[in-house]
Amino acid sequence: MPALTLYTNPMSRGTIAHWMMEEVAEPYETVWLDLATTAKTPDYLAINPMGKVPALVCDGQVVTEAAAICAFMGDRFPEKGLAPAFDAPGRAAYVRWLFFAAGPLEQAITAKAMGWEVPPGREGTVGFGTHQRTIDALQTALEPGPFVCGEQFTAADVYVGSAVLWGLQFGTIEKRPVFEAYAQRLSARPAYQRYAAICADRRAAG
Repeated sequence: MPALTLYTNPMSRGTIAHWMMEEVAEPYETVWLDLATTAKTPDYLAINPMGKVPALVCDGQVVTEAAAICAFMGDRFPEKGLAPAFDAPGRAAYVRWLFFAAGPLEQAITAKAMGWEVPPGREGTVGFGTHQRTIDALQTALEPGPFVCGEQFTAADVYVGSAVLWGLQFGTIEKRPVFEAYAQRLSARPAYQRYAAICADRRAAG
């Protein structure tokens, strides 16, 4: 059994990786970091020079970035069924939409949250083009349902779903029926509820 340590903060993108750890349901240690202090210590900067979370250490190997942790854990524990096999029909959708969410969707949501506008005629210079086009593309990924890869819930749903849940909550993703139904399916998952309770308790504890 690999030794797994997750470095995170309950008010950060680390919650995405935390949800993934609960979906995998293997023993792991959680190290809670303060983003302004303990995440900037030499010991942690040796793990992640960016001084941010999440970071996962698996048997001495370091993985950072929430999408990478989701993908790594899905492949590291294939028996959990959280990543389609390399020759499975759903593998293309899995890789496509996981990286779409980590790239164009992340950029589009961030731009919306920050009030950034792409100058007219410059849409081709940014990875997401326009916010509207990105959200429309997201809808095409989720319309077939119930999950990104059809009937199989995967690590891609952890990452894509986190973006949808966050976007619906903070208004950076429109409340379209397909997005709301997807969010409801995800938030009903026992692993989601476990991770959400863990993070809520940590926030309450200060």
